[in-house]
Amino acid sequence: MSGKTRKQAAPEELKEYTDFIMEKTETLLNIDSPTGYTEEAAAWVKEMFAQLGFEAKLTNKGGVLVSLGGKDRENGLLLEAHTDTLGGMVAEVKSNGRLRLTNLGGMNPNNAETENVRVVTKFSGIYEGTFQLCNASIHVNGEYNDTKRTWETCEVVLDEDVKTKEDTEKLGITVGDIVCFEPNVRMTKSGYIKSRFLDDKLSVGILLGFAKYLHDRKIQPERALYAHITVYEEVGHGGSGNVPAGCTEAISVDMGCVGQGLTCSEKQVSICAKDSHGPYSYPVVKGLIEAAKKSGADYAVDIYPDYGSDVEATLRAGSDLRHGLIGAGVYASHGYERSHREGAENTLRLLIGYTL
Repeated sequence: MSGKTRKQAAPEELKEYTDFIMEKTETLLNIDSPTGYTEEAAAWVKEMFAQLGFEAKLTNKGGVLVSLGGKDRENGLLLEAHTDTLGGMVAEVKSNGRLRLTNLGGMNPNNAETENVRVVTKFSGIYEGTFQLCNASIHVNGEYNDTKRTWETCEVVLDEDVKTKEDTEKLGITVGDIVCFEPNVRMTKSGYIKSRFLDDKLSVGILLGFAKYLHDRKIQPERALYAHITVYEEVGHGGSGNVPAGCTEAISVDMGCVGQGLTCSEKQVSICAKDSHGPYSYPVVKGLIEAAKKSGADYAVDIYPDYGSDVEATLRAGSDLRHGLIGAGVYASHGYERSHREGAENTLRLLIGYTL
């Protein structure tokens, strides 16, 4: 943590940045980017950082690496968030012309049933369909309620006149094509945001809001700050490269877990002390708590029972770093997720308090 602590930002001071975060998050949520199909989203993120005046470049892996300024380049801090999401891939064109899928990341067929999808072919465009239980008519299927939803018992029904494998193949749909699930973004008057894939596009929006805060106030941080927007987090190796020279610390800005046994709500920023891969750096956790208190961020400290983050991939790749994890509270993770603008604002407040 920087030796100085900035004056606590008033709520009205951060409102325009929270508005900006929510606006950019909504835009990004509507850009399909399941793991392995992230070029459009990454290009958009790169352009947004560039419009704010920051040097941003695409990595060979497809992520976005951004320099946010800073004087001390021997004690740099890397902030990591990811724009890749869950999704599917065509595993088989079935004899009836429908598609059997395999998951990309932790997409769960139990909460994906009846969702609209887009099948992105390699060479012949995009086709729409619906992910359904096989034999999905309740009036026909007497075992509808008893059937376990799996990738074998569910299928994509294409919105095309196809009845055979050959019909579907004539459209150019083949094994390995990407299947994007509709995010269904909704902003409520009460400040909630509901959508698939808030994990972790909300955090990308928060880092854009943080960058705008630095830009508008012409702030030059004491220590060098970087952002890495990764594109393979959902399969475990998003943060395993591209650590700028001189970085001594990395923090994942990901979703904060909300659920039974945890204390965080969607209106708070969560500080993770430990997840299923082990504890986070004690000095970093302690410093984040101190910064939350001093900055007035509404926060919770929790242990996540089934979770992994970009920064752990960074460590597994051999980087010698202190590490931490924070994020706005998100309910119903890897399903139809929900958070709140206050959670985004409190995460921004903590980032400002910890880094400046």
